[in-house]
Amino acid sequence: MLTVFHTADWHLGQSFCGFDRDYEHRCFLDWLLAELQSQRPDALIVAGDVFDTINPSAAAQKRFYNFLANAHAALPGLQIVLTAGNHDAGARLEAPAGLLDSLDISVVGTVGQDDAGNINLAKFLVPLKDRAGCVQAIAIAVPFLRPSDVPLVKNAVDPYLDGIRELYRRTTAAAVTLRAELNPDAALIALGHCHLHGGEESRDSERRLVIGGAEAIGPDIFDPQIAYVALGHLHRAQKFDSGRIRYSGSPIPLSFAEAGYQHQLLKLTFEKTRLATVEEILIPRVAMMLRIPATAAAVIDDVLGLLGSVRLDDTLPQEQHPFVEVRILEEGPDPLRRRRIEHAMEGKQLRLASIKVESAERDAAAGEAAAAFNQTDLKTIDPEDIFLDAYREKFRSEPDSRVLEAFREILLQEARG
Repeated sequence: MLTVFHTADWHLGQSFCGFDRDYEHRCFLDWLLAELQSQRPDALIVAGDVFDTINPSAAAQKRFYNFLANAHAALPGLQIVLTAGNHDAGARLEAPAGLLDSLDISVVGTVGQDDAGNINLAKFLVPLKDRAGCVQAIAIAVPFLRPSDVPLVKNAVDPYLDGIRELYRRTTAAAVTLRAELNPDAALIALGHCHLHGGEESRDSERRLVIGGAEAIGPDIFDPQIAYVALGHLHRAQKFDSGRIRYSGSPIPLSFAEAGYQHQLLKLTFEKTRLATVEEILIPRVAMMLRIPATAAAVIDDVLGLLGSVRLDDTLPQEQHPFVEVRILEEGPDPLRRRRIEHAMEGKQLRLASIKVESAERDAAAGEAAAAFNQTDLKTIDPEDIFLDAYREKFRSEPDSRVLEAFREILLQEARG
């Protein structure tokens, strides 16, 4: 039997509306280390987006490497497999691979290719051993795939998606061959950082992989021989194919859209080639996220009344003060809006993260525009039209000539490559 922890989307180093999240990430990693020590799994897999940006701060990197060092010191037999997500710099994540290998930590951040363009499939394959040192699973550790990473497929309908399918086909075949050599009864565990068809996303914090949502792949891309697919990218924990394919979800809420999510860690057990059990271990919430009002925007006088009625534990440390998104129903220009909100929050253990001004008329128009957009061929859309619409919606005015000229220059540079 083999026991594995599945997590993803840590986003270490995230700055949320100007607030640092290091305290919450520290609490999560301390909790994770305690769970590892308590339950003693054989392996920990992290399916991408270790960091929030491709250039993480020194503090975020220190937090990450301290965790790896502490985990190895506490559990010398623990295997850790990490892959890069779309927020990570894959090459940077792999840079200390030689050192990490000595700690039984495997990092796959990029797709290795030779001069002829042949993909190094062995790079993706990580044998996972039980406490007795016997190989009980083969991890197919595929990082986030960019269009340049995938193999060319002859007569492909969609070169990117068909290339992803072909890469997983090849790596799975290579894993099957390796399994036959090491242990025919070993389970196959695939990792991926991608958007699965039908997956629920939170647009506020999940960066679209390809413009237009054309990056979504189907569950059938993963061979039935694979016992479990550990995914990252979507922050809501969710499952597909009767639980064989799962997103672990992010360990902390990364936007107000995720305030109601139940964040969790997945504990998996494998018996020979099959997934035996899945246990959802809930992750403690360190700092609350409050939307005021909770359900829909309200006029400012009502919102101020709600803020005045908020009662919290006065002993909470500053790092645990709830983040607040205030939702105002627009009644007209109000230059004192922010000052009135801040005054209502004085003396309260709250952090004002966002003031969201909503308009029923504008929301209705946006809905109509979205419906029309869904019926539009992307190839017929003029980027300048999209820019102008977005500018007018945000600033309620036309962009001046300098802004428009700068936008056109950017388009020209993109066209030149």
